[in-house]
Amino acid sequence: MDSITKNLNESLILKIPKEVLQVTERLEQSGFEAYLVGGCVRDLLMDREPNDWDVTTNAKPEQIIGLFEKTVYENNFGTVLVFVPRETTADVSHLSAKALASAEETLRQIEVTPYRIETKYSDFRHPDEVQFSENIEDDLKRRDFTVNAMAFRNSRAEGGITDIYDGLKDIKDKTIKAVGDADDRFQEDALRMLRAVRFACQLDFSVSYETMESILKNSELIKKISAERIHDEFVKIIMSKNPASGILMLQKFCLLKNIIPELEEGINCEQSGEHIYDVWNHLLHALQHAADKNWPLEIRLAALFHDIGKPKSRRDSAEKEQNSLTLLHPSGGTFRQQNFSPSPQKKKKYTFYGHEVIGARMTKKIMERLKFPKKEIELVDKLVRNHMFFSDTELITLSAVRRIIAKVGEENIWLLMDVRECDRVGMKKKEAPYRLRKYFAMIEEALRDPISVGQLKIDGEFMIKELGIKPGPRMGWILHALLEEVLDAPEKNTVEHLSLLVKSLNMLGDDELRTLGERGKEKKDELEEEEVAKLHQKHGVK
Repeated sequence: MDSITKNLNESLILKIPKEVLQVTERLEQSGFEAYLVGGCVRDLLMDREPNDWDVTTNAKPEQIIGLFEKTVYENNFGTVLVFVPRETTADVSHLSAKALASAEETLRQIEVTPYRIETKYSDFRHPDEVQFSENIEDDLKRRDFTVNAMAFRNSRAEGGITDIYDGLKDIKDKTIKAVGDADDRFQEDALRMLRAVRFACQLDFSVSYETMESILKNSELIKKISAERIHDEFVKIIMSKNPASGILMLQKFCLLKNIIPELEEGINCEQSGEHIYDVWNHLLHALQHAADKNWPLEIRLAALFHDIGKPKSRRDSAEKEQNSLTLLHPSGGTFRQQNFSPSPQKKKKYTFYGHEVIGARMTKKIMERLKFPKKEIELVDKLVRNHMFFSDTELITLSAVRRIIAKVGEENIWLLMDVRECDRVGMKKKEAPYRLRKYFAMIEEALRDPISVGQLKIDGEFMIKELGIKPGPRMGWILHALLEEVLDAPEKNTVEHLSLLVKSLNMLGDDELRTLGERGKEKKDELEEEEVAKLHQKHGVK
């Protein structure tokens, strides 16, 4: 072993959790081979934190089970789940499989699978039969992509990287390439076509030409994959750093038409007004902005779908305008733009009345088809349906803002504002123009607890029942006089103090009591104005 290889092996071992090393060392000490394999090896080599730790070995399932205190073996493909206590945790050998699931924070789950040779895939997803092998090479040749077909053995005698398909080179070249014959890999498991796009987005890689050609040839096979599995890969693409690039690749590879054909209706669907892109490119820009902001799944989906109803609602209007078109295309797995301006000509202006309602219905059907959870569907539906809340900020009223808040819920109003920002940036506009900032201020004002007698620890009913105060103007004057007292000294807002003060105030004549009550109202109004002024100053609006 040369010094470079030795140093690489040692650096990798330092990155592997002790619990994982315990599993491989236990297997090695028992006379078996043990390799880390797949995505965890790729991530270690790329200095990324692996999500999962997979071990492959020439030990058979029953032999693996016999070596570890707590295991679960519940599939037909030889994989044994080994649960290893994290350092300083108590013994968990007595826990049931159900209890193990709830002990995730104290246990590390490691998949240990025998070397496998897989036969025909009749359902284009799972092998009809799994045969165990004695050779690591047999196991690696069944894997999807070269960057996932490397194995690492930390044995002192025969340790190091096994890389028979040049995965290291493809990592260096930032390329996703199928292992062996790409047609064979995708016909074995059609979901791998989506995984190719997902890995390209997550790793910022490109898909090799040969692999791309094979996906184009086999793209119809994606229809044979369950909606649940497509959902999982689609979400990973959307949650990557480059989701717009991912959607572009899905379209380019003829996968999108078999998953979300509704999105393709926006291609070359020109808009007008402030929009400089067609609907397709506008949605991609909006989605990418949500990703650049690291916003959650629901905002990203709402950004992608918010104008999906426009092609179905588009109508010609009599107005003409000049415009230019910007197209986006995938190149090397990255998100790039290609701009050109058509020769000046008059274009029709379009209207899209009701597109948010149509789009919300379409969005709901898409998400139901892809088996999204009900709560996620309901939230994205709300965000798409209400994304057109904008109007002239000089005319908008606080009550109108409150109606929007009531529609989407206080807990979702800022999510809606984020979607609106994505929409705005998708038109190549500033992230927070004046109108948007004005809305921020108005929303905060609508959400803020108003200064009112309702904040007092006693109310009119208490005053009637407990203090003998009769309903009428005097009660209102007393309440506002109490409010002034509390605004100046919040610590006095107690039932005991206010009760004593009510008794004193009730001894005053009408004129004097009215004066105190009006002074309390003026104090409230002054503080309200100050609070609103602070909000306007915060958001840079008048």
